[in-house]
Amino acid sequence: MAPKGPQSTTLTVLRTEVVSEHFVRVVLGGDGFADFTPRPETDSYVKIELQAGDDTVLRTYTVRRVDPDAEEIWIDFVVHGDEGVAGPWARSVQPGTEVVLRGPGAGYLPDPAADFHLLAGDETAVPAIAAALESLPADAAGAAFIEVAGGTDELELEAPSGVTVTWLHRGVAAGDAGQDRIDGNAPLVAAVRALPWPDGDVQVFVHGEAETVMKHIRPYLRKERGVKPARASISGYWRRGRTEEGFRTWKRELAEVDAG
Repeated sequence: MAPKGPQSTTLTVLRTEVVSEHFVRVVLGGDGFADFTPRPETDSYVKIELQAGDDTVLRTYTVRRVDPDAEEIWIDFVVHGDEGVAGPWARSVQPGTEVVLRGPGAGYLPDPAADFHLLAGDETAVPAIAAALESLPADAAGAAFIEVAGGTDELELEAPSGVTVTWLHRGVAAGDAGQDRIDGNAPLVAAVRALPWPDGDVQVFVHGEAETVMKHIRPYLRKERGVKPARASISGYWRRGRTEEGFRTWKRELAEVDAG
């Protein structure tokens, strides 16, 4: 018997909310809410079916929140003008529109037993970092570093008093940044490396642009700081200059090289 694919759920757009200069929240619900099975992990993600001309394309987004009382699912989109497929859709979609989600899938959940939580990412990681911060116990210790274009994209986040949240301003949209702001020069890299390394069991979650995360932050945490694989959720959410289809191909090729 062939394995089943990800569950598909048809939901209805209830409303959209502009939450910052470049973030738009699409709130989904309707009759399909009862068919959606949420995950306990804080980086729960779905693939959204969107139209690009005559083609249906899939775009992967983190589930920001599932509210069982209001029967709502929140998904936050980064929007930079007419760039891409998903951002313009989120900005223009009207209440009552039906949308198909595939999933959810997931991988990371903060361990309340960890001595310190390090969370880091760019705009694409904000929903997962926000959900992780909200899930931490009141006595948790940690640090979150979030790289965005500027101050108008800083959001109000709920975090335990022992967890510092630092917003890093790149100065421009991620796709428009020059060489002095990307890859190893990304503000996120310097911020993570400058953190005084804590004692004890450190659990890390680092996601964002693939070159920055995989070539510059991951080696530092895994090799220099000795973070074990079981305590490290580190991955690229996107790669500069590639569509999601191209990014998926690149990740598959990279995994094949690593396996070989």
